[in-house]
Amino acid sequence: MSSSSPASGDRPGTSRLQSLQGRVERLVERLRPWSWLWPPIAFAAGLGSFFLVERQQWLGALLALGMLAAWLLLLFESLLGRLLARRGYPTLPHGVTLFIAQMIHQETLFFSLPFLLATTVWSSGQALFTLLLIGMAVFSIVDPLYYRVADRWRWLYLAFHAQCVFLVVLVTLPIMLQLTTGESLKLALGAMLLFSLPSLLHLTAGQRGRRWVMMLTLLPLLAGLAWAGRIWVPPANLWLGSAALSPAFDTEARAPRGELALTPEALAGSGLYAYTAIRAPRGLREEVFHVWCHEGEEVDRIALTIEGGREAGYRAWSHKQNFPGSAEGRWRIDVMTDSGQRIGVLRFRVATDESATLADGRELLTGIKGLRRLVPGAREGE
Repeated sequence: MSSSSPASGDRPGTSRLQSLQGRVERLVERLRPWSWLWPPIAFAAGLGSFFLVERQQWLGALLALGMLAAWLLLLFESLLGRLLARRGYPTLPHGVTLFIAQMIHQETLFFSLPFLLATTVWSSGQALFTLLLIGMAVFSIVDPLYYRVADRWRWLYLAFHAQCVFLVVLVTLPIMLQLTTGESLKLALGAMLLFSLPSLLHLTAGQRGRRWVMMLTLLPLLAGLAWAGRIWVPPANLWLGSAALSPAFDTEARAPRGELALTPEALAGSGLYAYTAIRAPRGLREEVFHVWCHEGEEVDRIALTIEGGREAGYRAWSHKQNFPGSAEGRWRIDVMTDSGQRIGVLRFRVATDESATLADGRELLTGIKGLRRLVPGAREGE
C-alpha cells in the first residue's frame, strides 16, 4: 500500500492562510489602478522629511521609519514565502509579490530623490550617481520594462534591488539614529554587498566547479569598487547652506569680513579665510575637512567638527596662510566628509590682473534646487 504526503489543503492552518492571501490579492488588485499615485506621494514624503530634518526631527525620522518598515515587510514576505513553499503551503502569486516589490522600490527611489538632488555637487562625479538614481526611478515606473527585467534578467533585477537597499540605509540612518555620514555609508555598502549575493549566484549559476572560486573573486572586487567609488556618492544628509571667501574673519560673530583681490602678494600678506555653513540633521556631530587644492593637486587639509540642528547651518571656517610662492592659477576648496564624500566646493583664481577673484566676504546662499556647486567670486566659465 503506497503512502503520500497530505495535500496542501489538508495542512493545519492552510484555510486561514489562503483566506489571508486572498485578501492581499484583492487589495493589490484594487490598488493597481491607483499605483501611479505612489511615486509622487513617495517624492512628497521624501521632500517633507528633507525639510523636517531641521525643524521637526521626530516627524522626519517617522517618515524615514515608515520607509524602512516597508523594506522589513518586503524582506519578511520574501523569507516567509520561501519557508511556506518548502513546507508545501500555498504562497502569493508571483505577480502580486512583484507588484509589492515594485511599490517599495518606487517608494525608496522617490523618497531618496530630494536628498540626493539637494546634496549632489553637480560639477563632480556625484552627478553620475544621481543621474543613475533618476534613471532607476524612471525604470521603476515603466511597468513593461520593470516586469521584463524582473522575469528575464533576474541577476540585473537583483542588482537593482541591492542598489535600492543601499539608498535606504544611506538616507534613513543619519535621520533615525544620528549616525555620521561615514558610518551610514559603510553600513549601506555592507547591506548592498549582502543583497548582491543572490545576483552573483545567478551570474555564476552555470559554473559548477568554479562557482565558489568566482564568488570569492567577484565579491571582494565588488567591495573594492564600491569603496573606491564612495567619492561619487552624495552625502545625503549634509549640504552647504552658504559659503564665502574673505581676507579677515570676526570669530565672535562667526562672520567673514573684508575685501581683497586675490593676487599672490595679497595672499602672502593676509592669507585667505574659507567660510562654510553646513546644514545637518539635529544632533548629528561629524568631522569634515576643507581640502585646499591648487591646479588639481592637494596642498592642505584642515579638519573641522560640525554639529547639526541650526537652520542656517553650522558655521565653520579655515584660514590658510602658507600659500606657495607660485600661487597663481586655479584653486579649489573641497568640503569633504571623513569618508571622502564631497559636500561642496569653492573655486577661486589667483592672478596679477583683473582675472583675480575678489574675496569680499559675501555669503553666497544656495537654494534647495539640487545645484550645490558654490563658485564664490568666480567669473563666468571658471
